[in-house]
Amino acid sequence: MGTIGKTTTATLFLCLLLFPIVFSTPNDRLVRIGLKKRKIDRNNRMAAHLESKEGKASEAFLRKYRLHGNLGESEDIDIVALKNYMDAQYFGEIGIGTPTQNFTVIFDTGSSNLWVPSSKCYFSIACYFHPKYKSSRSRTYKANGKPADIQYGTGAISGFFSEDHVTVGDLVVKHQEFIEATKESSLTFLIAKFDGILGLGFKEISVGNAVPVWYNMVNQGLVNEPVFSFWLNRNPEDDVGGEVVFGGMDPKHYKGEHTYVPVKQKGYWQFDMGDVLIGDQTTGLCASGCSAIVDSGTSLLTGPTAVIAQVNHAIGATGVVSQECKTVVSEYGEMIIDLLLSKDQPLKVCSQIGLCSFDGTRDVSMGIESVVNENAGKASGNVHDAMCSVCEMAVIWVQSQLKQNQTQERILDYVNELCDRLPSPVGESVVDCNSLSAMPSVAFTIGGKILELTPEQYILKVGDGELAQCISGFGALDVPPPRGPLWILGDVFMGKFHTVFDYGNMQIGFAEAT
Repeated sequence: MGTIGKTTTATLFLCLLLFPIVFSTPNDRLVRIGLKKRKIDRNNRMAAHLESKEGKASEAFLRKYRLHGNLGESEDIDIVALKNYMDAQYFGEIGIGTPTQNFTVIFDTGSSNLWVPSSKCYFSIACYFHPKYKSSRSRTYKANGKPADIQYGTGAISGFFSEDHVTVGDLVVKHQEFIEATKESSLTFLIAKFDGILGLGFKEISVGNAVPVWYNMVNQGLVNEPVFSFWLNRNPEDDVGGEVVFGGMDPKHYKGEHTYVPVKQKGYWQFDMGDVLIGDQTTGLCASGCSAIVDSGTSLLTGPTAVIAQVNHAIGATGVVSQECKTVVSEYGEMIIDLLLSKDQPLKVCSQIGLCSFDGTRDVSMGIESVVNENAGKASGNVHDAMCSVCEMAVIWVQSQLKQNQTQERILDYVNELCDRLPSPVGESVVDCNSLSAMPSVAFTIGGKILELTPEQYILKVGDGELAQCISGFGALDVPPPRGPLWILGDVFMGKFHTVFDYGNMQIGFAEAT
């Protein structure tokens, strides 16, 4: 979501009413905004699914992430309780203006702007189902008028900038620039239970170069330490969905020490990650390192299709059968094995057999577009590109099996099985709810440590009883070098690990949540 996430997120939006209860704890002077929740509604999940169309999931992610090639003392900490939205989204309440006008927002580390619906939103149906900011009712409002347009994974908003005071818990951020949304496209905004988004990313990705709310909290001396942290409660039966703490962290919500990794570059909260393990077996792709983004606005945990297919195979997830994949295995499988055994560079294998134009160092033909560029939807229909992508995945799969000294017959059988486990075009894969105990753990190497997710932590359960459906918490997203391979660690990951965003030291910390 950093943003709103993403088509994979849209598929999980369900009916839920929010009844905010504001209370304070006198002895710690921290303001917590409690939010209640209701049982999920399958009908709204299906309504949200209508927003998803084949081939648009990856394109939407790329638009959001712009990946197209080109605790101190208690008085210095502010806590905002979050809403657990069927383990799909987390919301909290803020106020804008004087007197305050309240809005429910996603606290999104994957974007940097604040926006809410405007009273001047006349032609978008979504605006009529959410409270709207009325500048005429605020005595601290200051006109700006600069136009704004933001593209998220499952829709877009447009409007104009205004300036006013923003209240987050007990903190009042003065003269904050934000967007009054006058147009909200997509069904997602219509059925969503959030009104807007409060971005907690870096200014480098802020639309209109607006100073983010978090920056102003620090600049105006509202927090003692330039740190904020997230605790996401993954227990759907609890009333409190979690907390975001500004100015520090709450020791009640984690145990042990945090493992810190440096921020790779300002923009998103991005860092370098090591190998991804299924059980105790390497998946191979990130053994030499991958980039990762921590995004509280993303429900799922997304990664390269080659790895997600291996995860789906291990957990028995049902995706879309790819005939192109089986064709590549049938016609070129033995050749791929031979080339790898002859110590050929893996990045050059697919170009050597004529399926790719890129040989790992340069684009040989320059005539084939990347499947994840701005024309992703069109490129996905190009047979040559599809065969190239499948070949590159097959190379990764074969490598992982060769490292285990498997026979050629076993390797080809395994790769064919993975073809059957390729994720669906909208990123959603279903598993048998009765098989969780037999599923392996999935672990990520971060800061030299292994951070593990169990099946109960990476599977999302929708509904109850015989009608219950279990959905894999893993979605597919392919980003080419040099920006990729890329993982996006969303709420599935953050629910297991308390996460600290240390702006002062430009680092991110993870510790087991309690």
